[in-house]
Amino acid sequence: MNSQPLVLASTSPYRCELLSRLRIPFETAAPDVDETPLLGESARETSRRLSHEKALAVASRFPNALIIGSDQVALLDGQQIGKPGNHDNAVRQLQAMRGKTVVFYTALTLLNARNGEIQTEVAENRVSFRQLSDEEIESYLHLEQPYNCAGSAKSEGLGIALIQRMEGDDPNALVGLPLILLISMLKNQGVSLF
Repeated sequence: MNSQPLVLASTSPYRCELLSRLRIPFETAAPDVDETPLLGESARETSRRLSHEKALAVASRFPNALIIGSDQVALLDGQQIGKPGNHDNAVRQLQAMRGKTVVFYTALTLLNARNGEIQTEVAENRVSFRQLSDEEIESYLHLEQPYNCAGSAKSEGLGIALIQRMEGDDPNALVGLPLILLISMLKNQGVSLF
């Protein structure tokens, strides 16, 4: 069994909680990566590039580790939607998404810093939002305050009430870390959960 340390290149409490479900010891490290999409880059490409950059950003601090990088980008009507950052932006995002389907791309990179091996995959989830009133949006935002979540909706919390339907590769990916993909990637590196 592989005994390399595991590092999550993220300070996201959501990703930490998801990774802890696998019952493998891990450390976290802030990757400090600019998440601005590049000109002409698709949402899928942005998430993939950023997950890769996040893993690489902490590799020099953990040269013997398996490093997990992940990033999520939402796409609505051809436009990338990121983290709102504040209440007003979250209101605008949710108003734009009501009654529509948003595609969430959650990329995952596993970097073996010891030998340079890199695995990167993207999980895709399609989320159809209910036809929400302005009052429902305001109430939700005051209760949940999802200002650091792409698309302003936390499906693992009260945000589930905003959603009419979900379909996709992995429900964990929607929260921020595609565990189904991660388990396969870890297995490729000789890490066993059992």
